[in-house]
Amino acid sequence: LRDFLLVYNRMTELCFRHCVCNLNYRLLTGREESCLDSCAARLVRANHRLMGAYVGLVPALLQRRAAEHGAPAGPSGLPASPDPAPGPA
Repeated sequence: LRDFLLVYNRMTELCFRHCVCNLNYRLLTGREESCLDSCAARLVRANHRLMGAYVGLVPALLQRRAAEHGAPAGPSGLPASPDPAPGPA
């Protein structure tokens, strides 16, 4: 949640500085509003692409980290436990 809020606040600041040039009015002009919409959309698309790349890289990074520590990685990226969990199957 903290990371999301940091990204959101940074995006808001960047788009506001880029698009809002007149603080004499309470409401946004049509030009400012369309600029903010396109600025936010660009940053959201870029963030989605970055997150997609990150999600694709995480399993390989976890496997490499597990291999460096000498423990085989399980499906969740955590070291595999040698004994199955007790309880019904």
